[in-house]
This record gives sequence, structure tokens and C-alpha cells, in this order.
Amino acid sequence: MLDSRQLQYFKAIYEHGSLAQASAQLRVAASALSHHLGQMEARFGTALFQRKPRGMVPTAAGHRLYDHARSILRAMEIAETDLTDREGKISGPVSVGMAHSAVKAIGVPFVAQVVRDYPAVQLALTESLSGMALPHLLASEVDLALVYNPPSDLAFQSEPVLEERMVCVGAPEIIGDSEAPITFAELLELPIILLRQGVSARAIMDDITLLKKIEARAILQMNSVQAIAGSIEAGLGCVIGTRLFMQEQLERGTVRARPIVSPVLSRTLHLCHLAARPPTFATEAIREMLLQHVRRAVSSGEWDAQLVAK
Repeated sequence: MLDSRQLQYFKAIYEHGSLAQASAQLRVAASALSHHLGQMEARFGTALFQRKPRGMVPTAAGHRLYDHARSILRAMEIAETDLTDREGKISGPVSVGMAHSAVKAIGVPFVAQVVRDYPAVQLALTESLSGMALPHLLASEVDLALVYNPPSDLAFQSEPVLEERMVCVGAPEIIGDSEAPITFAELLELPIILLRQGVSARAIMDDITLLKKIEARAILQMNSVQAIAGSIEAGLGCVIGTRLFMQEQLERGTVRARPIVSPVLSRTLHLCHLAARPPTFATEAIREMLLQHVRRAVSSGEWDAQLVAK
């Protein structure tokens, strides 16, 4: 039967790609690592690595076991912290994934409060294009994720937090030197640069039918916020986003933002977590803190959005 030690050994070999480097990190003899790896391969009846002159290359089975090993070892770490914390102290590792807009709106004040109020929490904050946060969550790399329009999946639970109205952002020569509303039909005639958030662009808006029309007309699709911002300022096209997304450029006056109408486009931010993972004292505290910062940012007008009533 596999034990946590063998999984730790396997994980180190996978991540370093070398018995020697894994041995140095774990301070365990390379021969012992090789012995345990051989036992695992015999148990599974398949090779986990290809032995090459310059290191160890994972097989398909090795890649799959690595995903399981990360999830299992992470769950064991959380369980140990939670069960040894008999007084309900807020401590231990908590990993949070946030969409780019969420980081811009609440990232710094959220981190500052965690450091101040919960110094025993080891916070890891990951900023990502919204669609990439869920794969990280499902791979147990994050405990909580603020993402837009997550797909239905029984593996995680999500609750809507806020709704943002989308606007068309571009240089005046592209979208017009006006902030008057633009219709969806007019929008489709413009050179659209599409921000592909993760594996799809569904995080841009709630309506998938309208999104498909936009995808079909887009002149460029990018996964880089910086590249899109530069392209918009250079007059290469326009983007469908939020005022927060291009806040600095709007404040400089290099671009304009026009509300989209007929129909109005919007997207919904959700707070997600794995359904099978019970909460700890630390994750419960961090979850509530995240929600407080979202509410504060919306109420103060820093985040141009509407809270979702519960």
C-alpha cells in the first residue's frame, strides 16, 4: 500500500527530474529513492519514468500519479494543521487564486490584512486569467478562487459575489471620441481583440451565444493582459472588458470606454472551493475576509460592480 513518504519521494523525483537532485533536497540516499520508486512501479505494473542519461522523464502514468500525489499531500498537510489546532487558532497554509480584476481591486488591502490579523497563516496568492484559476483549484494548488462565470462542475462549489457590466474600450480613432453607448451590432463591426481567459473566453460575459459571435469576429485573441493593453493604446483594435481592467489607460485619457447596449453585456464573479475538501479554521477566516474586501470595494465605488444579493 502506498504511504505518504513514497508519494513525497515520487513528487520530488518528478519535480527535479533527477534522482540525484531529489536525493539532495530530501536528504535521502538516491539508492533508497530508486528502491521505493521500483516498488511503486511494481505495484502499479507500469513505469512512472523513462530513465535517460540526463535525468528522469515522466511517462503518462507518472504525470497522472503526480496530479494525485499533489492533491493527497496537500490534503494531508491541511488535515494535520487543522486537527492539531485544538484551540481554533487561525494558522496554516491557505492558497487563494484571483482573477486579474480581483487582484487590481482588492489584492493589496486583502494581503495587508491577512499579514496584520493572521500572522500565523501562510498565504499564497496566485493571480491568473480567470479561466485558469479553476484548473489550479481542481489540482489542489489553491483552496479558494475568485473567478468569473465558472462552468458547472460537481467537483467544486461556487457562490456568486458580484456582477460587472462590460464596456468597449479602445482608442478614440477606433471606437469614436465619445462615451455614448454602443450597440452590440455596432460592436461586431469593430476590430475586436479578445482576451482569452484560460482555456476559453467565457469569463468575458455570461451569455455564451453572444460570446460565440464575438469570437467569430475577433481579429486577435491573446492571453496577455499587458499585450492587449499595449495593442489597444497603439490603436490596433478594441477590447470588451471592464473599466477596472483598463483603469490606468482610462485615467491617462489614451483610451475611451463605451457602455454596450442592445443587449447589455455582463459577467458574474464567483467564490469557489473544492466540494470534497472540508473547510479549516484558516480557510473559513480567509473566505470571510475575501468577501468583506469585495463588499467594501464595491460599496466605496473602487470596483464598478453590483453585489449579488443573497
